[in-house]
Amino acid sequence: MEKKKLENILEKFKNLEKQINSLDKDDYKQFAKLSKEYSDLKPLVEKINSFLKLFCELNDLDELLESDDSDMKVEAEKEKEELTLKINELENEIKFLLIPKDESDEKNAIIEIRAGTGGEEAALFASDLFRMYVKFSEIKKWKTEIVEISQTDHDGIKEVVVKISGDEVFGTLKFESGTHRVQRVPETESGGRIHTSAATVAVLPEATDVDVEILEKDLRIDIFRSSGPGGQSVNTTDSAVRITHMPTGIVAQCQDEKSQHKNKAKALMVLRSRIFEIERQKKDEERAMNRKSQVGSGDRSERIRTYNFPQGRVTDHRISLTLYKLDQILNGEGLEEIINGLVADDNVKKLAE
Repeated sequence: MEKKKLENILEKFKNLEKQINSLDKDDYKQFAKLSKEYSDLKPLVEKINSFLKLFCELNDLDELLESDDSDMKVEAEKEKEELTLKINELENEIKFLLIPKDESDEKNAIIEIRAGTGGEEAALFASDLFRMYVKFSEIKKWKTEIVEISQTDHDGIKEVVVKISGDEVFGTLKFESGTHRVQRVPETESGGRIHTSAATVAVLPEATDVDVEILEKDLRIDIFRSSGPGGQSVNTTDSAVRITHMPTGIVAQCQDEKSQHKNKAKALMVLRSRIFEIERQKKDEERAMNRKSQVGSGDRSERIRTYNFPQGRVTDHRISLTLYKLDQILNGEGLEEIINGLVADDNVKKLAE
């Protein structure tokens, strides 16, 4: 690892410290920006300082290794071995901390789940996935809020849009984007045949008005009456809102609230996040033209995971990980193991680049 590069990082950290100390106390925006940069860099700086200190200690041992005192030489050899091990461990930790962070990782997320091929079975599976993410969110102490939901007459879900708020939500869930496939015997199947159906999941970082500016003149807003399963009216007022962003053709709607104002706010939030995600994907592709970006690719045609009920098995095809704990995963408890595997795999790929 280049010593000069590490020293440059330490120098940058010192300059940040000076900038923060010399800031006008009323410049809150700049203070917040620099403070965040400082706190993000601090863990890396601590590792670098430890690394350079150990490196100096290793160099100091060279004199003892040339000593005529055999006992001292043996002790120095032992110490060198231990120091080398610690240095190698720290070097790996520093490499991982140097991996560029996705700025969206800290954001809240908007998850869109849609039933795919498979009729009612696909809708029931979409409902299973929705419950899995809600339960996982409860375990993580995150807050979930339904933005839009379209249900079937048999407890299935045609489509659901849910906002999840908390720490590092998007960074944790971003690899869930893609096609999820289920294999199971439907209750209505008398012959015991296994049916295959699917649902798509899209995970978007929640965008703020700072991330995406939406002009009122670019929007077409339609108001309509909310409806539930089978066209049944949810409420008697025209409170549902559909917003179309004319320059991009992106549409978002909400009918979950009785208030037209609240429905409009939620639809705008989803619209902004969809626009932001498209821009984010473009940047990802520009940065990684040599490989298809797994992060935030949102490629829903790609089958990413299979849930096999007869065998109690879940397989994530991207990292060839198979776990025989389907119930725990659908209960949210076992999902972390898959997510950790995907994050580790992505870090290895980034390091290789």
